[in-house]
Amino acid sequence: MEALLEEVKRVGYVNEPVADNIDLVAEINRLRKEKNAVILAHYYVDGAIQDLADYIGDSLGLSQQAASTDAEMIVFCGVHFMGETAKILSPDKKVVIPDLNAGCSLADSAPADKFAAFKAQYPDHIVLSYINCSADIKALSDIIVTSSNALKIVESLPKDQKIIFAPDANLGRFIINKTGRDMVLWDGACIVHIDISLEKLQALRQKYPEAKFIAHPECQEHILVHADYVGSTTALLKYVVDSPEQTFIVGTEAGILHKMRQAAPHKKIIPAPASQNNTCACSECPYMKMNTLEKLYNCMLYEQPEILVPEDVRVKAEASVLRMLEMSKSL
Repeated sequence: MEALLEEVKRVGYVNEPVADNIDLVAEINRLRKEKNAVILAHYYVDGAIQDLADYIGDSLGLSQQAASTDAEMIVFCGVHFMGETAKILSPDKKVVIPDLNAGCSLADSAPADKFAAFKAQYPDHIVLSYINCSADIKALSDIIVTSSNALKIVESLPKDQKIIFAPDANLGRFIINKTGRDMVLWDGACIVHIDISLEKLQALRQKYPEAKFIAHPECQEHILVHADYVGSTTALLKYVVDSPEQTFIVGTEAGILHKMRQAAPHKKIIPAPASQNNTCACSECPYMKMNTLEKLYNCMLYEQPEILVPEDVRVKAEASVLRMLEMSKSL
């Protein structure tokens, strides 16, 4: 086991070859029952993993679901900060993820030491941080927000309350435009959402003039101004299902299209085009795609790599998350 742990530290995942004759789906299901595990899958991971999961959704909702179960092990198919969030809310449960290297460009854009120095420049401001951040940033924050409740939480604060908003500047600008609040923004961004091409999007809208363009608020302002609807990943999914419209261009990570097509199989759903050339000509997160069935199987078999959060950081981070949850009850 010591050699395995050293290998995990070196490569970031259990690098054990999986035999060709192993039925991965059957083995993952067996291990889930044997180890009393719950499998969480974010909307952006591969569809085959979503289809295996106990719960599919956004990061906070998944962590809350896992905390409410009697599972002893949480297997989070997503990215590193999501595993941390699960550990923050379920300190007594073992949390593993398929690949420790599955990071997040947005979370990585806010190193804790640099953010602490930034925060110190504004001693009379409170810190609102988007949940897509590290445990260290959560611990430096007063209130955590999500893309679905950020607007309402900002609106609920006194108008003279000074605010630092981190780490997503695009989400921050979206809130400023909606509320008129003068917030100090940390200059972070998600590589997926800022890579949507306006030129290609406009060409796509000409090709499908009947399509509704829906977008995540992490997109840049010059993209959002063209959106017929802006919302969180879950809200975008609901919009597609509930809307009488039949054709949609979706401005977020293309993984959500799997669930949209399952939920509304009779509708035409098109990914917004990325500016860079890639295999699908859509917006894909390379970190989310590090989650594979093989890595999922190995991480459940060996219960590695494990997510650990120092207790002093966890307690402070939990306080900022719980404050959000408490505030959300009255919104």
